[in-house]
Amino acid sequence: MTILLNPKEHNRYYPDENSRHIMLKTIEFFEKKGKAKIKEDDRKRVWYSDFIEFQKQHEIFAQLLTPEPFGKNENYRWDTWRICEFNEILGFYGLGYWYTWQVSILGLGPIWMSKNEEIKKKAARLLREGAIFAFGLSEKAHGADIYATEMSLTLQEDETYRANGEKYYIGNGNEAEMVSNFGKLADIDGNIPHYDMKNKDQYVFFVANYKHKNYELIKNVVDSQNFVAHFALHDYPITEEEILSKGENAWNAALNTVNVGKYNLGWASIGICTHAFYESIHHAAHRRLYNMYVTDFQHVKQSFVDAYTRLIAMKLFGLRTADYMRVASKKDRRYLLYAPVMKMKTTTQGEEVINLLWDVIAAKGFEKNMYFESAARDIRALPKLEGTVHVNIALILKFMINFFMNHKNYEEVPRQDQAGNDAFLFNQGPTSGLGRVRLHDWKPAFEKYDLPNVKIFVEQIKLFNQLGTRAMPSIEQQNDMDFMLSGIGQIFALIVYAHLIIENAPIYNIDDDTLDQIFDFLVRDFSTFALNLYNKSSITAPQMEYCIQMIKKPNVDEERFLKVWNLVHSLKDAYQMNP
Repeated sequence: MTILLNPKEHNRYYPDENSRHIMLKTIEFFEKKGKAKIKEDDRKRVWYSDFIEFQKQHEIFAQLLTPEPFGKNENYRWDTWRICEFNEILGFYGLGYWYTWQVSILGLGPIWMSKNEEIKKKAARLLREGAIFAFGLSEKAHGADIYATEMSLTLQEDETYRANGEKYYIGNGNEAEMVSNFGKLADIDGNIPHYDMKNKDQYVFFVANYKHKNYELIKNVVDSQNFVAHFALHDYPITEEEILSKGENAWNAALNTVNVGKYNLGWASIGICTHAFYESIHHAAHRRLYNMYVTDFQHVKQSFVDAYTRLIAMKLFGLRTADYMRVASKKDRRYLLYAPVMKMKTTTQGEEVINLLWDVIAAKGFEKNMYFESAARDIRALPKLEGTVHVNIALILKFMINFFMNHKNYEEVPRQDQAGNDAFLFNQGPTSGLGRVRLHDWKPAFEKYDLPNVKIFVEQIKLFNQLGTRAMPSIEQQNDMDFMLSGIGQIFALIVYAHLIIENAPIYNIDDDTLDQIFDFLVRDFSTFALNLYNKSSITAPQMEYCIQMIKKPNVDEERFLKVWNLVHSLKDAYQMNP
């Protein structure tokens, strides 16, 4: 058994038949379209209007992205479990289809977080009509530095506003019925406040429409199926009815929307890697070189086992992150750690999976009729969206002290696959205080397993703790972004990643051989990061000694490896996309 998506045998559990229908109809749409047409549209940069029309006909975005009580019935809800499933399926067939969905999620975030009830009703109606949405946050000169945003709203004598400014890298900006724009409230002369990290009163969220004559669509900034817009608003008229939030509420909406949306990038990586894995194992298992099948070579077996176990680990972490998002409340904000780890770690692991598979299939991965060719390109994008890897590590580090100490007792969180509306995600409250978020003890999940590589990994964690307490980084080192982000931060993120993987393993009945093989690569990754930290220019001699001790070789067990390899090899004909 494997937890990987297989569209040809999609018999997963769903709490209701409507959810199953959504997933199966979506799979049917792509399988009927076929790989050749999907690849042709990708090469010709065809806007995916057929997919948008498909979801409109079946009200798929409306059902999946309309929170209670704005939907028509109980099938219309914001259900993180279903959203994960849909993310994975779209990523499996093509990043472009996932992208228009993802940026609609981001565009809807500030709307559903708003207190403007009429705007919410309008958004729900537009969703039912098949609309897509956009998130107008980043700007050309400042990227996602929202302190420096130059989009402005100027109050007029008639109590309306005029919006002026440009936004850059805005997905769906060509056809979004509602663009949720982040800006600043200007004075009467149109002057916007200076860069101020303390004053939140100046911020505002409002909606604009791409059809308005004062909305200038300047260009698509990328060369792909996606439309990633550069647009400008020129004295665009805005009334109070189009304002979503002001002041600190607007600021919180910006960051909390990213909290909701960023973990979806990991699911896109999982979908992409799963399809690429099936295509690669099928090709290699049926190709003979030097009178052997490619899969008979030992180094090929190692690459496939590594790719498979990394992919299973990605999915275990993603599923467990969804559990914590669904149980989130003002008293349980652990998701604020797991979401950025999902974003930065799962997406970078996706790159590693593609690299391993590409080393096996080699030149085949360039061929234009292969899904792999687009996967190898698209997998690179995901670590670089919704905040870079280093931006997310900086967030993750805020939780490090409370991860290792000051633990809080929570009720155990079971698998959260029940039907339900996740209302808290749109009522998260203030975005400050990440360092005060309490976490549960990481040790019990590891203590359930008496496996060689799990034990080695726990020993590495203990040594990392000793580095932090007995060779504590100095103030200068803590201000050294290279030392903290690509050194300490990478190790800590790996530990958090491993924690949720092993916590989720019994929930999904992951066998001991597969789990210990997962920890084989986790031990190796830990050693790689320890060596990287050892080589930092500002590291001290005592810290270097701990780094040397953290470099460990995983347990080698040929019988275990072969059991996992046999499972991997059994998937050689598990899935091929309809031509």
